[in-house]
Amino acid sequence: MASNLISKLPAVGTTIFTTMSALAVEYNAVNLGQGFPDYSMSEELISLVNQAMKDDNNQYAPVSGWIPLRESIAEKIELLYTTSINPDTEITITPGGTYAIYTALTSIINSGDEVIIFEPAYDSYIPNIEINGGRVVPLLLSFPDYKIDWVAVKNAITTKTKAIIINSPHNPTGSVLSKEDINQLRSVVEGTNIIIISDEVYEHIIFDGVAHQSILRYPDLLERSFVCFSLGKVYNCTGWKLGYCVAPPSLTKEFRKVHQFNAFSCFTPAQVALSSFLKNKEAFISLSAIMQEKRDYFKQLMTSSRFSLLESGGSYFICAKYNRISEEGDKDFAIRLTKDFRVATIPVSHFYHNGQDHHVLRFCFSKKKETLELAAERLSLI
Repeated sequence: MASNLISKLPAVGTTIFTTMSALAVEYNAVNLGQGFPDYSMSEELISLVNQAMKDDNNQYAPVSGWIPLRESIAEKIELLYTTSINPDTEITITPGGTYAIYTALTSIINSGDEVIIFEPAYDSYIPNIEINGGRVVPLLLSFPDYKIDWVAVKNAITTKTKAIIINSPHNPTGSVLSKEDINQLRSVVEGTNIIIISDEVYEHIIFDGVAHQSILRYPDLLERSFVCFSLGKVYNCTGWKLGYCVAPPSLTKEFRKVHQFNAFSCFTPAQVALSSFLKNKEAFISLSAIMQEKRDYFKQLMTSSRFSLLESGGSYFICAKYNRISEEGDKDFAIRLTKDFRVATIPVSHFYHNGQDHHVLRFCFSKKKETLELAAERLSLI
């Protein structure tokens, strides 16, 4: 029977993250590939989770999430973006930001619907669209600044365009959307039924005093949007797989139809803990400065190497060209770096559907100083 199975994702194999992380382990390499911190999370938050368990908060949470947590998120949104969100009808707690994006797409995409994405793109977008019978319309971000060509967006829209996915701060490049970008987006979707899916999992990791242009700032865009977030990225606990989706009531209703028959609910003790920990505003407001310090330190360390670092306005990541070192394809070069110099990275061609290769690698700088120092020392030997 299995031999007759027709794959719904025939082009999908093992992800580059799994491949590179396995190589990092095999060669005892410094892992600047996969996006996760190698330092400890808040001891206070850990204690709150332990206490939640001891207080017997160990059964199912409501399908939409622990109510006090949704209320705390609504308070945070009001603080940051001066937008009033109904925690009962417009916020759903999810097992991670990627799950929120998948569920949003699954709740709206029908066979033949077109979804515009921008490449290089976070690697879940295309399979999420295709498994739901949608058609991916990939548009290129300009290289090397990774900006959106809004004329190309307008030209790509057809009667079948169901959604546009935006991502800021951007994974893998670290680029960020400006207010002008948001105005262009407004112009593009005005008078249409196009839905926006906004991937904002790095909302609190944005640099150089720039304000994050969240869709939550703009009521006219929010009324047609799913806005997806990650609590794991904010609190250095990516393994918890907790996030949330903010959407208007009509879209939230469809989102929860899918969610209730998939995860149904998320780990209750962590939700209980986060509902009170979110009251500590400094814990998320300070994150940009902490990560900017790591970015700047890594940039300083890398001046002794032959890599040419590109701009990073946010996220865990900074990209680098290696044209002064090698003409190898980026995947081959990344593998050689791991084996010969024991530093693991991610080749950016992986984030293009056709493997477009600008000879660029992505580095994760959300690491301890000692980790960044060791990586830079090895990279400077090339």
